[in-house]
Amino acid sequence: MNAARRTAGVVGELLITAGVIVLLFVGYQLVWTNVQADRAASAQSNALEKRWAERTPKDPEFDLPLKNGEAFALLRIPRLGDNYRVPIVEGVSLEALARGVGHYPKTALPGQIGNFSVAGHRATNGEPFAYLDQVDVGDDVFVETGTTWYTYEVIKEYIVEPTQVGVILPVPNEPGAVPRRRLMTLTTCNPRWDSYERLIFHAKLVDERPKSEGRPPTLGGGG
Repeated sequence: MNAARRTAGVVGELLITAGVIVLLFVGYQLVWTNVQADRAASAQSNALEKRWAERTPKDPEFDLPLKNGEAFALLRIPRLGDNYRVPIVEGVSLEALARGVGHYPKTALPGQIGNFSVAGHRATNGEPFAYLDQVDVGDDVFVETGTTWYTYEVIKEYIVEPTQVGVILPVPNEPGAVPRRRLMTLTTCNPRWDSYERLIFHAKLVDERPKSEGRPPTLGGGG
């Protein structure tokens, strides 16, 4: 009997220890990765704005080739808050996506003909697209570069399987088609706490203006 009690006690202690470890891991995923990602995104935004402040009128809009994990633009989505502002970094690796929203390499750049495509986490690691499902068709999405404000209008929302990578083609879901429009695509996991689907938004460019002319009137003064 004593041996059985001792065994039960050891098993109980092991289960408690395992439970604590699981809780710590969950806490790390839900809290600490967001803290780290927020710091990284802030650092990327600050470095980007510093580069912009130092640029001259003769400098190109983008420093090509883009460096993996480095910010080259800022994203604003008023539907997600007046102060919503996230750096857009090059690449969609886990490291890049922990610094902001990631640009799919080889897709168009802001304002270009084709499909400027980005991805973002919906849970943990800063979760910049946590509430992307609240965006509606007709909403504006703003992209700020060193020289220009680009305004995109959301034209389509749908859900696909993770294997349907055609959503980021120059003409979405039309392999080999020649692009004629200036599009933007936003992708993220669906539902929020899982990854067996992808939530997709397509938007079209509706306005492009030099930053010397001020912010787009529909953006307002927040952020």
